[in-house]
Amino acid sequence: LLCRGLGSSAHRPREDSWLKSLFVRKVDPRKDAHSNLLAKRETSSLYKLQFHNVKPECLEAYNKLCQEVLPKIHEEKHYPCALVGTWNTWYGEQDQAVHLWRYEGGYPALNEVMSKLRQNKEFIEFRKERGNMLLSRKNQLLLEFSFWNEPVPRDGPNIYELRSYQLRPGTMIEWGNYWARAIRFRQDSNEAVGGFFSQIGQLYMVHHLWAYKDLQTREDIRNAAWHKPGWDELVYYTVPLIQEMESRIMIPLKISPLQ
Repeated sequence: LLCRGLGSSAHRPREDSWLKSLFVRKVDPRKDAHSNLLAKRETSSLYKLQFHNVKPECLEAYNKLCQEVLPKIHEEKHYPCALVGTWNTWYGEQDQAVHLWRYEGGYPALNEVMSKLRQNKEFIEFRKERGNMLLSRKNQLLLEFSFWNEPVPRDGPNIYELRSYQLRPGTMIEWGNYWARAIRFRQDSNEAVGGFFSQIGQLYMVHHLWAYKDLQTREDIRNAAWHKPGWDELVYYTVPLIQEMESRIMIPLKISPLQ
């Protein structure tokens, strides 16, 4: 990474020129919020990503409880939210559940749902029982990148990879403009599910969600990208923007719309 960083500094004019060619629309990052420049404008959806670290001996009971209660609560028409996907990690964090929700209408929809759930006796009991099974939990509020696919239900069976990137502060615009080009290299096998960036919680976080038939298919698709002219250059310029990165391979629960 040190050598790449030095190389990048030595070729700054080339990088600046190439970066300018990537902008989908000409914007001045200093004059608008990053969320307004990068997020889908045609929708006002807000996403919540939840990570629950479950006591190992409780994972089966946790899954059963979620599958019994969550569909009944969140399919209620008076709640402006939808379950996008729910998984257990297979490789990566162990004994972990991951849930992705969509709130159609942004922050007002989120507030409406939370207010109604606080009055829902079944949900209150569910949270109490669930809390006894958890070691820790955290969440993030996210927006969609404008150039990624909408995460819609899909048939399985699939495995899912959640690739999470902690970016250096101030680099979100660069990341978004590079990936506006990079995503076209990863559409051939319909593996791209959704791309998001954080608004509340851990900031400067990016999450890319992918679907594959199995681990070998994942390997084949990822290797094939390196044979496409331009992919290597996009990787070269995005790597210096990353502070940390993590990959989770996840298996969907039976109630997950993403199978």
